[in-house]
Parts: sequence; C-alpha cells; structure tokens
Amino acid sequence: MRQQDRLGVILERLSTHGSVDVADLSGQLSVSQASVRRDLQLLESQQLLTRTHGGAVSSGVLYELPMRYRGGQRHDAKRAIAKYTVGLLGKDVTSVGLNGGSTTTEVARALAGRTGLRVVTNALNIAAELAVRTNIELVVCGGSARSESYELVGPLAELTLSNINLDVAIIGVDGVSASAGLTTHHEVEAQTNRCLVRAAARVIVVADSAKIGRRGFARISELSAVSDLVTDSDATDADVTELERAGLRVHRAEP
Repeated sequence: MRQQDRLGVILERLSTHGSVDVADLSGQLSVSQASVRRDLQLLESQQLLTRTHGGAVSSGVLYELPMRYRGGQRHDAKRAIAKYTVGLLGKDVTSVGLNGGSTTTEVARALAGRTGLRVVTNALNIAAELAVRTNIELVVCGGSARSESYELVGPLAELTLSNINLDVAIIGVDGVSASAGLTTHHEVEAQTNRCLVRAAARVIVVADSAKIGRRGFARISELSAVSDLVTDSDATDADVTELERAGLRVHRAEP
C-alpha cells in the first residue's frame, strides 16, 4: 500500500474512532510498526493528529478527510462508478458540470476521451487534469479555494454558475439519504454546489456505498432535484429501496 493510501486509512480510522494504535495499524496495513510511526509523525507535522504512547489521537474532530488523502480509498469502486456514470451520458450531452471530490475526479478522467464536450468545474485538481485535453473545452469557476476539497467556492463561483446552463451536473457528496437529501461538510461549499445543481437540466449524484444513508452538516439540495444516483455494488438493498421510493433511479456499478 502506498504511503498516501496508508495516511488516508489512518485519518479515516481517527475520524471514526478518535484514536489509533500502532500495533493494530501495523497489522491492518501490513507494514512494520516503524513505518506506522513515521506515518503518524508526518500527519502530526501537518497538525492532523497528536501522537501518544503507542498510537495517536485526533486533533480536535476530523469531520472531513483532506482531499489529498482520499484518492486511494475505495478506488476500484469509484472508478467503476465513474465508468458507469459516463455511460449514462448520451451523445446529445454537450456540457457537463463537475464539483470536487475523489469520485468526480474519476468521472473527469473517464470523460477525458470524449470530444465536443464543454466541462464546467469549480475543482482545481479536475481543472488541472482537463486543461491539457485539447478535445475538451474547459470552464473554471472563480472563487476562494478550500484546501480540504480543492474546490473554489463562494460568491465568485456562484456568480459564474448562476449565469450558465448545463445539460448535466455530476455531483459528488459526503452523504445522501432520503431524509436529509444531498449533504456535505461545509456550508459555503454546499451553497456553491447548490448553484451547480440549479444550473443543470439533469443532475446525477455519484457516491460510493459508504456515503449512502449518511448526512453531513450542510444540505446541498433535496433528492427531488436529482434524477440518478450511481453507487457501487456494496450498497444494501434496503438503502437502495429507500432512495428509489424517494424518486431516485439508483444504479449499482460493479468494480
């Protein structure tokens, strides 16, 4: 496992449990305890945790895993979701909006081979990947950058999005549920993503099964604004049925 992937696992366990143990991590990650200690030291230098004797505890509460540590989590599932999502886009789709996130980043990569497509995004990492693609017309929103998600958010981004029309918006979320709708961790990010939803004739949500049934702090929109949800095959029948009753077409992609 790459170090970046290990760091993501460590931070995710901290977010869930509040503390981690070096010996337990060593067994889970199949690396030496010395490697785990170096990983913890690196994360402590970034003020993402506090080391203790034999392990570490979270520095405050880690509600949001930084984007740079999310890429390796459930990577096969996210690639499968991206491939399936692009397959839902007909040849008549000429404009697509993407917000930030590890799953929408995979969607951007899956879209990279298409021609005659205009992509609008507020995600810096997606923009950097697509800027070198001469077959795609790229539009990047302005705004204030969030280091956690690489998204440009706030009034400047919202001004851009309020003045365009998109065929499809593909939205990554931190949680999706029948009761809470689409949610994320940050209220300003939610407002900008809401503008992206409003700009589109059709909205597709991409979320791996770990996001299903969860709710973040800030609501992006009700489920009524969404036509389709693409998740992975680990989504339970009960969760899928509940979302379908709320009006979504739910697709489960096989990794």
